[in-house]
Amino acid sequence: MAGEAFEHPRLAAIYDVLDPDRSDLDAYVGIAEEFGARQVLDIGCGTGVFALLLADRGIEVVGVDPALASLDVARGKPGSERVRWIHGDAGTLPPLQADLATMTANAAQQIVDPQAWLKTLRGTHEALRPGGRFVLESRDPARRAWEEWNREASYGVTEIPGVGAVEGWDDLVAVDGPLVTFRHTFVFAADGEVLTSESTLRFRERDEIEADLAAQGYVVEDVRDAPDRPGREFVFVALRP
Repeated sequence: MAGEAFEHPRLAAIYDVLDPDRSDLDAYVGIAEEFGARQVLDIGCGTGVFALLLADRGIEVVGVDPALASLDVARGKPGSERVRWIHGDAGTLPPLQADLATMTANAAQQIVDPQAWLKTLRGTHEALRPGGRFVLESRDPARRAWEEWNREASYGVTEIPGVGAVEGWDDLVAVDGPLVTFRHTFVFAADGEVLTSESTLRFRERDEIEADLAAQGYVVEDVRDAPDRPGREFVFVALRP
């Protein structure tokens, strides 16, 4: 489920400017090179940052996302014609033979419904060639990242060319077992418009994800540390035999 930050055209248009440091994707570029991937399926591709990084390296990329506004931003970027963009999710993909499938950032955790999660794992498995790999990341619940999601820790003002100043901050809304809901508020100085984006993430335990992957026919080869957030996230490398 995509939040308004991905679905609302005004918010999708400024998403990359508000989150400019995507050095977290360097590790995934390295993984694509490590496994010699020539075709990559980027699930939850958003505004296309990772997909275009791969396309720049001559890799064939399919980017899929349920948020049409984010895909519109991706399609408007230089080089976007080299990527096949699909509006949808991993459960409704056309036939593919990908070497690698990825879910970066919070993409995996945004799938909160258990049946939708299993459908995603199955659809991804079908989209991989035998010997292909599925790599996804998920935050370690034990680190309780949501305790830092508050206005004091997140408040900022960003000057965006052609848009003006945008004020923003996070508020924690609810913690209900593995489900954590938070809200980001955006205030546009140019016209005073206030928009909010509420999202819910599911914090799964490591053994839960490993069991879910195994149940869908994957072999979990490795569970790595996220280089950009050491000790705070799991990066799963799962093989389709």
